[in-house]
Amino acid sequence: MGCCAFQKFLMSSDSLHVYEASKLIFTSDKAGLLPLLEYINRFSPFHQRVTIIDKIMGNGAALLSVLANCQEVYSPLGSQLALSTLDKYHISYHITNVVPYIRKTLGGEMCPMEKLSLHKDPEEFQAAITNIINTRDSKI
Repeated sequence: MGCCAFQKFLMSSDSLHVYEASKLIFTSDKAGLLPLLEYINRFSPFHQRVTIIDKIMGNGAALLSVLANCQEVYSPLGSQLALSTLDKYHISYHITNVVPYIRKTLGGEMCPMEKLSLHKDPEEFQAAITNIINTRDSKI
């Protein structure tokens, strides 16, 4: 896994690629953290030491990467909060642009998922975001 796969990802409209060794095992073009949650729920028990390429690596994505059995992350944008989490869980990373935190809008407030992820471990964050999704889906 390396720069060729990352460049290919950047040229695509996908939001997430997951590799095991050099084999692409999961792709998604869905927004936000939904692709990582889908991967974790459907595939992570069957794969170890994966590499994740994500459009935005905020702290929520970093916490979910732990649950995805990730060993390495690539992203064009990541937060300092995410890098601290990746360091804590010994996940190597290649982030092109690092910002203090992911913003909801340019110059705006902190992204709600970045805020939700603060002071949580991976399991706590997954439970919190799953609860939000289930609450939202029950209102539809």
